[in-house]
Amino acid sequence: MSDTPPVDHAKRNRDMWDGWAPDWLDRGERAWAMDEPCWGIHQIPESEVGLLRDFSQGKVIELGCGTGYVSGWLSRLGGQPIGVDNSLAQLSNARQLQQRFDLHFPLVHADAERLPFVDESFDFAISEYGAAIWCDPYRWIPEAARVLRPGGQMVFVGNSTQVILAAPDGDGPATAELQRPQFGMHRVEWDDDPGVEFHLSHGDRIRLLRQSGFEVEDLIEIYPSEDAVETEYGFVDLNWARKWPAEEAWIARKN
Repeated sequence: MSDTPPVDHAKRNRDMWDGWAPDWLDRGERAWAMDEPCWGIHQIPESEVGLLRDFSQGKVIELGCGTGYVSGWLSRLGGQPIGVDNSLAQLSNARQLQQRFDLHFPLVHADAERLPFVDESFDFAISEYGAAIWCDPYRWIPEAARVLRPGGQMVFVGNSTQVILAAPDGDGPATAELQRPQFGMHRVEWDDDPGVEFHLSHGDRIRLLRQSGFEVEDLIEIYPSEDAVETEYGFVDLNWARKWPAEEAWIARKN
C-alpha cells in the first residue's frame, strides 16, 4: 500500500461524485442491463472496439468503478472483479444494482492512488472514466502496476488528448481550434466543474507507462458508429467526434 498522503483533488472529486451520484443510478442501470459491453459516451460495442479481446478471466480490479457496470460485465465473462471507488455514494449505487441484477462482487471504498491491496494481487485492471481521468496518472498508474501480476493487462478509457486541447474552459463543446497548450498538460480544472481531471499528452503517457513497467500494446482512438446519435454529454458534438477522436483507450501489459 502506498504511503503517499492524500492530496486535495481526491477529496474534491469524492465530494463532487457523492453529490452527483443520484443522477447516475439510472445510467448505471442501463449499462448493467446491456447484453454486450459498450464503451464511452457513444456506446461503441465491444465487438467493434475490442478492448476485452485478450481478457482471460482471473482476478480483476476496476479502478473508479462508479455504479459497477464494468465489473458486472467482466463478472459475466468469468472474471472475479473487485470494484474500487472514491465515492461512498457511487458504491451505494453499485450495491443497489448488484441486488437488482443478482450479481455480486466485492466493492471497496478506496482511492486508486492508494490501493489497499498487496503487491501482485490481480490479473487484469480496468478503468472507464474512473481513475483514468479523475486520479493523478503519476500516482494511479504506478499503483496499478504494483497490484498487477507480471503479465497482467491494464485497459483504460477516457477523453482523448485532442478533445482536451480543443475544449473551451466554460460551457460548450470542443471547437475546431486549440484552446490550450499541449506542453505541460496534466491537471485540468474547468470553470463550470468543481472536480479535478488529469490528462497527459501521448508522449508523456507512453513514457509514464514504460517507467511503471508496462508495455503499450495498443492505443485505440474511438469514433462514433455510423448510427450514433448526439449524447447528453456537452463536451463534444457528433460532427466533431466524426472528424477527431473524442475518446481513446489504452491497452498495456505489465512486464
